[in-house]
Amino acid sequence: MNFANKISTFRILSVPFFIASLYYSSGRESLRAVALVIFIIAVFSDAIDGYIARKTQQKSQAGLVLDPLADKLLLVSAFICLYMLGEFPFWVILVVITRDVIITLGAVVIYMVKHNLNISSSISGKIATLAQMSTIIATLLRLQFLHIFWWITVILTIISGIIYVMKGFKILYAADNSRNNS
Repeated sequence: MNFANKISTFRILSVPFFIASLYYSSGRESLRAVALVIFIIAVFSDAIDGYIARKTQQKSQAGLVLDPLADKLLLVSAFICLYMLGEFPFWVILVVITRDVIITLGAVVIYMVKHNLNISSSISGKIATLAQMSTIIATLLRLQFLHIFWWITVILTIISGIIYVMKGFKILYAADNSRNNS
């Protein structure tokens, strides 16, 4: 396992500690601070593992699975915990999770049709993920005007979802054309 994948694995393993710290933080600000620190470390390690993988050319099939899995586990866990604590609206979570489910189902369809899955992350997806991470940090910090963060996150998540769906249809259409032309 290369170093970038070890960082992604670390992020995955940090999720239960984040969940426990946040879930039991009611009335215990020190645990909320621990959850915030874990989340921020995970966010920075996300950037670091991608940078290391690119610079050292350590991109791998495992990394293509581990990195987005770590992101999704961390983000979805944070959204759900914050919702359960009454600090986050359900409609934001619904948009984020719906987008991820649609993208995942689309990837499965593409894999079934093409017997290969070569979809890279898009700039819009990275921006949406950054917005989601920022919204969680803002919520953990109990910043004012959280509704602005929520709306920015929802809008960017929807835009990135549309772009991924269009990208998926383009890949499927190209696959259909190549079969029809043979």
